[in-house]
Amino acid sequence: MKQNNYLYIIKLAIPIIIANASVPLLGLVDTAAIGQTASASDLGAIALAALIFSFVYWGFGFLRMGTTGFIAQASGAEDKNELHALVFRSIFLGATIGLVLVVLQKLIGELSVYLLSASDEIKNLVKDYFYIRILGAPATLITFSLLGTLIGMGWTKRLLWVQLFLNGLNIAFNVTFVVGFGMGVKGIALGTVLAEWLTLFFAGYILFKRLELNRPWERIQELKTQIFDMPKLIALFKVNSDIMIRTLALLSGFAWFANEGAKFGDHTLAANHVLLQFVTLSAFFLDGYAHVVEMLAGKAFGAKNKSLFMLQVKQSTVLAGATAVVLALLVYISGNTIIPLLTKDLQVQTIASNYKNYAVFYILFSFIAFQLDGVFIGVTRSKEMRNATLLSMVAFIGLGMLLVHYYGNTGLWLSFIFYVVVRGFALGLYYPGILRMLEVK
Repeated sequence: MKQNNYLYIIKLAIPIIIANASVPLLGLVDTAAIGQTASASDLGAIALAALIFSFVYWGFGFLRMGTTGFIAQASGAEDKNELHALVFRSIFLGATIGLVLVVLQKLIGELSVYLLSASDEIKNLVKDYFYIRILGAPATLITFSLLGTLIGMGWTKRLLWVQLFLNGLNIAFNVTFVVGFGMGVKGIALGTVLAEWLTLFFAGYILFKRLELNRPWERIQELKTQIFDMPKLIALFKVNSDIMIRTLALLSGFAWFANEGAKFGDHTLAANHVLLQFVTLSAFFLDGYAHVVEMLAGKAFGAKNKSLFMLQVKQSTVLAGATAVVLALLVYISGNTIIPLLTKDLQVQTIASNYKNYAVFYILFSFIAFQLDGVFIGVTRSKEMRNATLLSMVAFIGLGMLLVHYYGNTGLWLSFIFYVVVRGFALGLYYPGILRMLEVK
């Protein structure tokens, strides 16, 4: 069976990996455009404003993850009506949250700027960016739902098209408005908003055509009762709220790591940041397999096929593990060559080289948590994901406080590795429960 071989899994994962890897390119171009045409204040404002939107949009990342699992299960169960209803249900949820963000823009904007430690000049520039960029919130959040559907259906090539379309348009608009028209921060925001809205229509066209939703409004009327079925809406909200808590717990863990690193001085903070770039790069690859297992596990779960479910999880995890080993070896072998390319500061280079092997071990062990996250998203067991992440965060900070006290930055990295291991172990304890829910077909 096609779905049961490793090449098929790799074929699904590669477009996701490429799509993930295209994201940093956008930030690089934005930075270059502003850096070549505007002041340091503009560059600082872009960094802080982007941080605000990263936090807001990452917090609503459940619109992508929650949608994927339900879509995959409906596809596996071959329930076309529920599949279409889920698409419209998730679009409705994304549009609603996006509109609420637009309505509350004044409150969100002023509070965000108030919390920033920056000069008045930079804060004013952040506001210029924020009040333009926030107009793209409905488009972005609806697109999250559409991307979740594409992953749930296993249409990863189309996901790549959408991501490249978004980033390509964004780069073209931003360069035009900033370099061509000299609009500075406002040009970056305007270019991003236009790209977000155009991408929504592009993604919608691709998805609706593939799902044969040629007359979506008529289909909504046919499925109105099913789309707004209260128990299903509650289930969607429940899964999404659990994923949101899980995401905030992850953010808190990484924030604690960064904050503790800052206590050891600017050079150690910078060195840890450099090493985290290796961790982030590895996540682009490992996320590819995690997204694939979301779809594969969800479809097998929806079809109630236990043997296929176990096979899909096993094969995708073997590939993820092999990739993690390769990535860890690459960082171990070439890390000391790459570090000077990321920082010119000799002291930062030395510290980063001394702690490089801790990043290697983190990458080596992290694939287990990534894969199990994908499995639990696919079967929409969000409560277990939430609990495992909260447990690992508490364990991380608890052990971290002790190890940091005695071993400094070494203790911080040891506790960081412990963090990802505990996440994987805690999810692994819940895994047999999923198998018990499945019947052999």
